[in-house]
Amino acid sequence: DPSSSNLTQNSIVPELPGFYYDSEKNRYFRLLPGHNNYNPLTKESIQYKAMECKRLRLLEEEEKQKKKTTRAGLNSSMLLQKRQLGLLSSTSYCRLVHELKVNCMQRRKIEIHSPDSSVAGTNNFKIIVADVACERIFTVNDVEHGGCKYGIINLSGLGKESLTVEMYDNLYFTNRKVLHSVPASFSCCILRMLFLGSHSKLCLMGIAETPGCASLLPASLFSSTNPGDRPGMLCSFKISTAWSCAWCLNPQADNCFSTGLTRRVLVTNVVTGHRQTFGTSSDVLAQQFATQTPMLYNGCRSGEIFSIDVRQRNRKGQSWKAIRLFHDSAVTSIRLLEAEHYLMAADMAGKIKLWDLRTAKCVKQYKGHHNEYALLPLHVNEEEGLLTAVGQDCYTRIWSLQDAQLLRTIPSPHPSSKDAIPSVVFSSRLGGSRGVPGLLMAVKQDLYHFSYN
Repeated sequence: DPSSSNLTQNSIVPELPGFYYDSEKNRYFRLLPGHNNYNPLTKESIQYKAMECKRLRLLEEEEKQKKKTTRAGLNSSMLLQKRQLGLLSSTSYCRLVHELKVNCMQRRKIEIHSPDSSVAGTNNFKIIVADVACERIFTVNDVEHGGCKYGIINLSGLGKESLTVEMYDNLYFTNRKVLHSVPASFSCCILRMLFLGSHSKLCLMGIAETPGCASLLPASLFSSTNPGDRPGMLCSFKISTAWSCAWCLNPQADNCFSTGLTRRVLVTNVVTGHRQTFGTSSDVLAQQFATQTPMLYNGCRSGEIFSIDVRQRNRKGQSWKAIRLFHDSAVTSIRLLEAEHYLMAADMAGKIKLWDLRTAKCVKQYKGHHNEYALLPLHVNEEEGLLTAVGQDCYTRIWSLQDAQLLRTIPSPHPSSKDAIPSVVFSSRLGGSRGVPGLLMAVKQDLYHFSYN
């Protein structure tokens, strides 16, 4: 039996068909089908190699500027001519123009400067979120020794050819890992308060293996003036098993935020400290408040989406769920459209659906998104009529909001991995009212700009 051969260190090892010799263990081992001596082939490694080849091929095509349009004959002059001849409706013309512009975006790396030269580019980006005017972005970065830190990047330099931005880190570090990227409306809210001089903002934090924590951080943490006077954490709400959070902008429920927990929703008034609990049958993974009505929308692990009127009091035996929608998989992100008649939702099966809240029916599906288990956000830009989402495969996809057409798939500049899923911001005014349009992509330690002309 070759596998039990007793060989000394100086023995001459014979080659045996169907076996390989491990010098460290001084034994023969039988080769299984699909394996070689030192490079076992697995389903995962084969899939990863194929994905990496595809990613490199797409990057090469973009570098050679071969991928300009999604189909032949799509150019601005032809579209304008067809529109003038009445061959295209205004709606079709706008969608095709967006398709043309999105497919002509080219990637350029942004130089990140900092008042402290030792800070920039030393930590991986985890989340980036733009403020309402898209003048700055709020960043969450991993720290080498564990935990996260926060900062602000000024985008005013994007209007220049050099494409440089300034990053200001605060002095507050947390040993907790950020579990969830906060919803877009909530993020816009906290940054609007931040830049208008308010003293607090809301962040959801938590250690990855332990219960979460919702914390209000003082805005002065992100000020570049008087660094010695920066206070510590304003207050912390120790809320166990927190999955999601949202801030309410409706004046009928002012000073309130919600946290989605394990089998319950908790609405907290930050001034009075009063809490209101709504029991659920599943974990709440995504939340967003409406602005025109005091309604809170929730997406659950069970696939259910439901709304709550936060003015009511939760009483036993009383049904408090209003609108109810259902996905076949866990809901990971929800976004209310501006008129608040429609709600966009994504789930862990990679399905993105647009729901009409008036009829409780799905009216559109956006195909191509990839997800299996991650909490991945959706980015809706109604001004440009575009939907953007980053998949678990690290590809950034852009769809037309109107007809759900996939306009472009953008590969990550870095190899795909669980810790290298890009975080993106899309706006027609990056850097303010006179800023440049385009897509910002943060991955690993790098920040990229895709020009949207």
